Amino acid sequence: MQEMKPRRITRLVRARLKDGPAVALVGPRQCGKTTLAQSLGGRYFDLENEADRVRLDLTWAEIEASRSLVVLDEAQSWPEVFPRLRSAIDRDRRRFGRFLLLGSVAPSLMTQVSESLAGRLALIELTPFLINELPSSSLSRLWLRGGFPDGGVLRRTSSPGVWHRDYLSLLAQRDLPSWGLAAKPQVTLRLMRMLAATHGQAWNASQIGQSFGLSYHTVNSYLDFLEGAFLVRRLSPYSGNIGSRLVKAPKVYWRDSGLLHALLGAPTEDALMNQPWVGASWEGFVIEQILGLLGQRGDAPGAFHFRTSDQREIDLVLDFGSRLWAVEIKLTSSPSVSDVEKLNRHADLIKADRRFLVSRATPRVSGGKVVLCDLKTLANEIESSGADGRVA
Repeated sequence: MQEMKPRRITRLVRARLKDGPAVALVGPRQCGKTTLAQSLGGRYFDLENEADRVRLDLTWAEIEASRSLVVLDEAQSWPEVFPRLRSAIDRDRRRFGRFLLLGSVAPSLMTQVSESLAGRLALIELTPFLINELPSSSLSRLWLRGGFPDGGVLRRTSSPGVWHRDYLSLLAQRDLPSWGLAAKPQVTLRLMRMLAATHGQAWNASQIGQSFGLSYHTVNSYLDFLEGAFLVRRLSPYSGNIGSRLVKAPKVYWRDSGLLHALLGAPTEDALMNQPWVGASWEGFVIEQILGLLGQRGDAPGAFHFRTSDQREIDLVLDFGSRLWAVEIKLTSSPSVSDVEKLNRHADLIKADRRFLVSRATPRVSGGKVVLCDLKTLANEIESSGADGRVA
């Protein structure tokens, strides 16, 4: 077990607790939610543990009267706690910083939140480690191994990928079924491998369903569970007022690159660079870093991909409300003039205010609306921009 490094999002958690009675901190299993929560102090209860449920039940009156923070881990596993939380909060709506709920599966937790705690709770997502939480020299390792504290970038091991495969196996055999996924574990693991093989491609539920002998409705429901467990991301198509015919299928990405590489068998950087899908891996990695960095600040712009039927596309479109960013991602150290021209032509279709060409090149080159930069530079751009996408 690696010692937990400070997480940037801790500041946001503290701020939300200061301004409201409760916060829900969600994210994948073993991304560091419990360690972060315990660093804040207060009383801790693991609601997957029967003994902790009993302890919480017996001391509830004391907890309601207490001024200490109460941490409820895996809150979705004990629905009975949500009406109690609602009653406790409603009896004294002006008391802030009372409850911190942790959850590893978004749909079931958010169902309880919407039914019992709507308007009473702030939602924050914790990702595995991001680029701005690690030394600059860790970028290649972060991409190869992913950001999980115990199995990713921080872990020194002679058997890369073993932790990730064990992690997915445990999710398929225990956690996902307990959260309601009806698929057999071997089907879930097979679907995970297929999603890895089609990483970054348009989602075709009918085609994948045929390979499993399942309906597209069933396959979509399975994907819902994997997305709700923070394993994959569906990036919806951008559907602005565009004259061209648009591709309306979402793209599906594995959110942690270490899990993707373990499924596809790329244990070293040399092995990764020799794969035909390495560009798609880099694309998904950069997208997750960008969205994670925005989430650290509490920003949640609309995130989309853009593609027309005649193959004009943008990897990531960020809609800040009054401004649009177009982000094109290239696995190269020397982007060409034609790459920039293509980005501008495609970004003009959606009237993007800022255009980024993200590559492995290190210098920042800016001309008009276009910025050519590496991922670290883009991270700095995000940190210096406002919630509306303007540069401070």
